[in-house]
Amino acid sequence: MEKIDNDFPLFVLSTVIVERLEYIEKIVPAFARLKLQFWSHEGVNLHSRDIRKAHGDFAFLQVAAQRQVFLKALSEMMATLPFTLFITAIHKDTHKIRYGSQATNPYDLALTYTFERILHFLEGHNETDLPVTAEARGKNEDNALAAAFYRMMTQGTRYNSAQRFQALQCPLTFRRKTDNIAGTQIADLCAHPAARKLLNPGQINQAYDLIESHLYRRDNVSGWKSFP
Repeated sequence: MEKIDNDFPLFVLSTVIVERLEYIEKIVPAFARLKLQFWSHEGVNLHSRDIRKAHGDFAFLQVAAQRQVFLKALSEMMATLPFTLFITAIHKDTHKIRYGSQATNPYDLALTYTFERILHFLEGHNETDLPVTAEARGKNEDNALAAAFYRMMTQGTRYNSAQRFQALQCPLTFRRKTDNIAGTQIADLCAHPAARKLLNPGQINQAYDLIESHLYRRDNVSGWKSFP
């Protein structure tokens, strides 16, 4: 909140939920097939920023023809993967102006809004168990997020009781990008198109159009939240 990028004044938390069997039988193999189509191994992390910038393992995307082939394959995979998407965006500049020194940490706030919707998802599916994997950002950041997460899970939120959250089993683990986890890569690939949809709503955004159908929608509850 102290340094806000005027060109990108957003914090976006992208979360995906996948059934374990679907993850095993469809998502992990799909990621392996895509990677082995373009590299000699599946150890490449599909990092959105590196893809856009054509950095590192994605340097070959500087060639327009190869970029077109890769993006087509990636888009087809993302469109067909079985996952449910939750996007929470915090407009940091507006948030800071409105609340000043009382402005909540954007990550904590996004976490709360996201899990209020995930709570609705789980209750609607009569589920209580949801292992949560978050991308590691550093020891201090991870510890702060874990504290906020478990506080929410034990105390509830303003609009959702502690009892409802306490009925859930959501063990939290942190994994780094180098662990090459398909689920966190899906979340990463969804985050930037969602941010661009908010920053430039009138601009053609094919990547967002592909993932929009994955957004959670049920009983007038949406997996999309933009605040304030």
